[in-house]
Amino acid sequence: LLLPRFKDALFASIARYMLPDDETRISQTEEAARNAHVPLVVAPFIYFHSRERKELADVLTAIRDNLPLSKVQGRILPNNLFTLLPPSVMVRIYHDYPDPLHNSTRIAKQCRFSLTELQYHYPHEVVPEGISSMQHLHHLTWEGARNRYPKAVPPDVTAQLERELNLIEELNYSNYFLTMHDIVRFARSRNILCQGRGSAANSAVCYVLGITSVDPARSNLLFERFISRERNEPPDIDVDFEHERREEVIQYIYQRYGRQRASMVAEFIRYRTKSAIRDVGKALGFSVPQLDRLATMASSYRRDHDNWWERAVVRAGMEPEHPKLLAFQRLVKTVQGFPRHLSIHVGGFVISDLPIHHLVPTEPARMEGRTVIQWDKEDVEDARLLKIDILGLGMLSCLRRSFEILREDKALDLELATVPAEDPATYDMITQGDTLGVFQIESRAQMSMLPRLRPQTFYDLVVEIAIVRPGPIQGKMVHPYLRRRQGLEPVTYPLPELEPVLARTFGVPLFQEQVMQLAMVAAGFTPGEADALRRAMGTWRSNGKLEGLLSLLKKRMQDRGIRPKYADQVANQIKGFGEYGFPESHAASFALLAYASAWVKRHHPDAFAAALLNSQPMGFYSPATIVEDARRHGVKVRPMSIQHSHWESSLESRAETTEPPTDLKPLRIGFSLLRSAKREAMEVVLKERRNNGPFTGLDNLIRRTHLERHLLLKLALAGALADFGLERRQALWEVLRRWTTADSLFFGQRTSKQPPSADPMPPLQLVMADLDATRTYQAFHPFELVKEQVEGRKGYVNSLQIQETRNGRWVATAGLVIVKQRPPTARGVTFLTLEDHLGLINVVVSAVQMERHRQTLLEEALLWVEGKVETVNELVNLQATRIRGITLTENATRIQHRSYR
Repeated sequence: LLLPRFKDALFASIARYMLPDDETRISQTEEAARNAHVPLVVAPFIYFHSRERKELADVLTAIRDNLPLSKVQGRILPNNLFTLLPPSVMVRIYHDYPDPLHNSTRIAKQCRFSLTELQYHYPHEVVPEGISSMQHLHHLTWEGARNRYPKAVPPDVTAQLERELNLIEELNYSNYFLTMHDIVRFARSRNILCQGRGSAANSAVCYVLGITSVDPARSNLLFERFISRERNEPPDIDVDFEHERREEVIQYIYQRYGRQRASMVAEFIRYRTKSAIRDVGKALGFSVPQLDRLATMASSYRRDHDNWWERAVVRAGMEPEHPKLLAFQRLVKTVQGFPRHLSIHVGGFVISDLPIHHLVPTEPARMEGRTVIQWDKEDVEDARLLKIDILGLGMLSCLRRSFEILREDKALDLELATVPAEDPATYDMITQGDTLGVFQIESRAQMSMLPRLRPQTFYDLVVEIAIVRPGPIQGKMVHPYLRRRQGLEPVTYPLPELEPVLARTFGVPLFQEQVMQLAMVAAGFTPGEADALRRAMGTWRSNGKLEGLLSLLKKRMQDRGIRPKYADQVANQIKGFGEYGFPESHAASFALLAYASAWVKRHHPDAFAAALLNSQPMGFYSPATIVEDARRHGVKVRPMSIQHSHWESSLESRAETTEPPTDLKPLRIGFSLLRSAKREAMEVVLKERRNNGPFTGLDNLIRRTHLERHLLLKLALAGALADFGLERRQALWEVLRRWTTADSLFFGQRTSKQPPSADPMPPLQLVMADLDATRTYQAFHPFELVKEQVEGRKGYVNSLQIQETRNGRWVATAGLVIVKQRPPTARGVTFLTLEDHLGLINVVVSAVQMERHRQTLLEEALLWVEGKVETVNELVNLQATRIRGITLTENATRIQHRSYR
């Protein structure tokens, strides 16, 4: 069967592994090859590149088969000769088979391949018949320019567009921009909010084509930084779409170009600490509870201590010097960074004019309706294939919902490009760190930086987003930037030639593009070397190429007269960019989303809170915290109601009250926050209510909607049946008494048993019911359960009082932990955000205190914290010195129920 197809290219392989059956197996192969007139070739199976890897290969075999080593003895390799051997050894082993050995050498010499042999062509569908791609791009560009600037296209924009179009034509990238425009056009036709970012996204052409909403005049980015004759790199545009609707865009691409011409890029998921401990430990026969505890402890200690393994092993109740534990440690450290499995890249797409399998290997993905290329994004870049990133972003879903709410409830028509720019009130809110829920600047680290950097312009916001990143922090660039910005130290440049590169950031490199330019100007890197540095940044942990390039960079910088300390800072910053690189172009796109979300929060906190709740899950904060923040901003929050709630949380008309007038509308919690509620079931309720009027009681609700019992119980637990005059416990009973248990012969039949007399739910049960049913606090905040315990204690201050406490004073406070962060650049420091019934409290836990209170911080939700107040630029932190857990009790008496309908 094989000979007619392969002819002279067919060989029979032989191999010696020093096993008892080697000669028998070789003789059988030799006889079969002789009878078929097929030549022999020496071709042993290679499982590892050196003999020392045999132990690791056995463990990986056990991991692959999901069995401990003791049960895979028949599947592991019998010795360590299944490896690469030097030619001299091969000659000794196969001295009696010179011809097969010669065939091996001959075949090896023929196995030559260059990526330049791949001839890629852009898809043709994006160009109408009868005109060239460049003509079509010109037409769309000037049409888009007239739409963006309806009065007149400014002269500087016209000049910028002409310059960019000339460069695009020169480098033959018109089809790329047309392809991106086509995808974005589809999304906008379906009302899917999107925003482009990446190397070329912040160009004038992308702005007028609608690929991005960042006006290049506002961001001051140079197109030539991203598409240049010297680098001759393909453009790079990532487009973020609403995270809930990204699949619509993906399926459009497949339908437009076909599964054979559009495929997603693969990604190698690699072993990290926890996964390595669990997989290797399971192969070595450790129990799952042991491994869970060890993995948790190891992950906790690894950032803080060089001897993290020994500490974690002791804390997990094991003996570090036991031979089995020593082997375990050795294997875990070896396997870290290894590919664990092949996955689909989060959004990388390759689109080709020819079937992609003509260029690269493809396969159907496990996810239905997907095709995946077996190469990762680095391979695809090397082959110079058109790759676009179709990404999902929760904030885009939130902003689209915000704009819809503003349009429907407040007659305000906005989109990303038309949000009022440079609003002082918005920047005042940002400066105060009041950014819970705002895109990118809602983390503790960002909130801490905002009062220090005090953004007042869009470019300040670009810097803010980029500065709280591993790159600038590890490179120790943050404090010099802040001091120079505040005029506390002079602006200097290591070389005069670097002033154009670093002038806008006061001589301090903050962005990835600046580091690349710095390498070219200060170290004399060629464009090719700078590009190699950029690629190495993203993979430095796995391929080790970065260290050599950094050594070269530091040497050349020092040869140019730059101080070694500064060269080391730049090198450390580049490593930080490898952890999470952030180019200026990305920061500009993200800054627009940050500004837009901040503007909506500042001027319409009711609409913003509703949109956030309807876009979950996303961001740092839970629905409960979002609701509490909305209340603190003056929004009246109405609980879930079977008569008034919709699927999504919504704004309602204000009731006639004696309260002061306000532009804010009450926020009604929607059914989407009801745990385990399916939209299809709740749509039945909404349709019935809409068509036939309100429900008159529980029986009427059941008869008209036929809701399942578990859903009715959740509605009762959430207090959504209070419209029928039923307190929660009473509502639960009324639902239950209409059905017997599932084990009963009469399941589904009504029962006439009367409910017992029962008091309303006590406060603790109400809080737990709210969390269990809706993930929010509708009745009252959990902290109110312990308020009586803490208010009388010495030194106690609440979240409002701590803001007025003088710097350096010792106080105590308490609250519910809502955020816990320990950034890798913080040297073991843990940042907590506590929430009481009045607001938020920032707590800083040093590495020493973290070690002392580790167990409490890992296990307790309500904390009592003592420490010293530290105020910097109006930001108040509590430096913790003592931390204890607080136990909830049923005895809280001074609680005012805040739910109202």
